[in-house]
Amino acid sequence: MSDGAFYSGLQSKLETLRSDGLFKPERVIASRQGAEVVSQDGRTLINMCANNYLGLSGDEQTSQAAAAALEKYGYGLSSVRFICGTQTVHKELEQKLSEFLGTEDTILYAAAFDANGGVFEPLFDENDAIISDALNHASIIDGVRLCKAARYRYANNDMADLEKQLIAATEAGKRHKIIVTDGVFSMDGTIAQLDKIVELAEKYGALTMIDESHASGFMGKTGRGTHEHCGVMGRIDIITGTLGKALGGAMGGFTSGRKEVIETLRQKSRPYLFSNTLAPMIAGASLAVLDRISKSTELRDRLHENTAYFRKEIERIGFTIKPGTHPVVPVMLFEAPIAQKFAARMFELGVLLSGFFYPVVPMGQARVRVQLSAAHTREQLDTVLKAFEQAGKELGILKNN
Repeated sequence: MSDGAFYSGLQSKLETLRSDGLFKPERVIASRQGAEVVSQDGRTLINMCANNYLGLSGDEQTSQAAAAALEKYGYGLSSVRFICGTQTVHKELEQKLSEFLGTEDTILYAAAFDANGGVFEPLFDENDAIISDALNHASIIDGVRLCKAARYRYANNDMADLEKQLIAATEAGKRHKIIVTDGVFSMDGTIAQLDKIVELAEKYGALTMIDESHASGFMGKTGRGTHEHCGVMGRIDIITGTLGKALGGAMGGFTSGRKEVIETLRQKSRPYLFSNTLAPMIAGASLAVLDRISKSTELRDRLHENTAYFRKEIERIGFTIKPGTHPVVPVMLFEAPIAQKFAARMFELGVLLSGFFYPVVPMGQARVRVQLSAAHTREQLDTVLKAFEQAGKELGILKNN
């Protein structure tokens, strides 16, 4: 406790974040997750910022499945997988995920961050090249940093630049090349051009990897993900994703692909080897979720209906949004302090939203990110749209007509 300068320096940086409008407050909720939540002060809020795409986080069937797995398998395992931390429920979930994604095998992680953090180093070395989209998730960036492979970066969803980087890696004599992209970019709701990416990969002899965290369960005709949406199922080498968004909303991640890849990760992936096993109740609930959404597209269909309605109406009111069809709807406010004030005013009006700003998004691209859910009713969406209009006029974002 002798280095007072260290602590005072941290305090100064925190104060700067606050004064610059870049400090990220935490909104405390006192209920289960859902289309509506109860805040710490007892108010009921319409929740528009959860990754609860299919509305299953607070769903009673999901909770019952978790409780049944808790009763059967216990609370936890106090172990890693290769010692005594593998139960039948984990193997069943890995098999079910493989069937759902159209792959040979799957490995579970405690979090999707670990899946991306642990995938590169065991598979690639200094003789290889990783070609990564500029807007890939932080977990991919950190995973790449842990690997000795050469790093190439291409402009977001820019196929001409991707081809340029593939040519550079090929001319550098790299042994193996892998193109890595988010299936859906979470800040913009942009869908990767996987059909074109696969074509380029096949042209230059490269592997492909996608992070499906914002796609698994609802993108594509039957919700398999962006590889189904783009018509390239069976042509993606490695798929990573999460159980913590559409697929139940708790936590846990996975990597899926060829058996040789997954077996290598079981032997060498450090986050897998040195982290406690995913809680069995999460595995059990995830199995129930996969069974449910494999039998019906009802939740997926409702989600996309809500998305289309909200996107149309928010533009009609006069807000600028990023174009697209994904349930992530970035409402552009451009400046960080405005985004913060807007989110705070929406909170007062009974709508839970978060402002996003640099360094999460580029400078001058601040926004509030709306995320639609299958659990939202049309009445709730109309209430939210009225609050958007009111806050927009009060803060001078919209004209008062």
